[in-house]
Amino acid sequence: MTESIRQFFANRKLRDYATGYAFVIPALVMYVIFVVYPFFYTIYLSLTKWDGAKPVKEFVGFLNYERLFADPRLWSALSHNMIWIVLGTVTPVAIGLFLGVLLWRGLRGMVFFRTVYFLPVVLAPVAVGIIWKWMYNPQFGPINSTLRAVGLDVLAKGWLGDPYLALPSIILAGVWGYFGFCFVVIMAGLQNIDMEQIDAALVDGANGPQRLWYIIIPGLRHVLTMITAFTLILGVNVFDIVWITTRGGPGRATHVIATYTYNTAFRESYVGYGSALAIVMGLVSLVLSFIFISIRERGGD
Repeated sequence: MTESIRQFFANRKLRDYATGYAFVIPALVMYVIFVVYPFFYTIYLSLTKWDGAKPVKEFVGFLNYERLFADPRLWSALSHNMIWIVLGTVTPVAIGLFLGVLLWRGLRGMVFFRTVYFLPVVLAPVAVGIIWKWMYNPQFGPINSTLRAVGLDVLAKGWLGDPYLALPSIILAGVWGYFGFCFVVIMAGLQNIDMEQIDAALVDGANGPQRLWYIIIPGLRHVLTMITAFTLILGVNVFDIVWITTRGGPGRATHVIATYTYNTAFRESYVGYGSALAIVMGLVSLVLSFIFISIRERGGD
């Protein structure tokens, strides 16, 4: 029996497997502890009525999910997420593509521009929120101060205090903090574009927009799919910059799903309902990403 066990462990293939498992298992354990377990525990909490303090959680089934459909605050927050997804996805990708194509052919000082454009990405979203909250300050913020200095006092606004301007103002800050990521990834993807096709298109008389539409964008298909899907997920899960700048205000003008979830679970102490909101937020991210990637990949075949 002992000899059989010894031969079993002496098997070379088993040793190879053991080496692989030795590297994979620690990461798997961490993933289970910090991702899988919290996910299923959140699902359990979403089926309960709990304020986060009582020792007993009252099981209510799908009552929290039924409440979602009749919650006007949720639909308001979701509409703000949709606006963020559209503007916060198209704008940074378009800016990144424009700058990437502009600097692609080795413009002098390209390393400097890459560094400058990527610098906001290095900052934490909290820092970006603090910076732009200061810039939007109606009294001494640089934006209003500049407008007054050039005689455009009429354009000086309380940017974050206006229900109609607050959300676009925060989206602008978010775009500033993210477009550099799109730019750097697109620049990397442009290195794989076949220059012979570009040269052939020039010989055939194709202008800049035609080369962009028929050669460059198709060549960046997978890169654009990746960064757009990533940006979609960020648009659904955005929290930091909104919470730092307005905390969802004025009123509910800038509440998104994440801020509404946080406010419900931790400030109003409806942990069960807040957990249901968190599950919905995850499902929205998953569904939107799946739909976009499916359509994009089907269109590229």
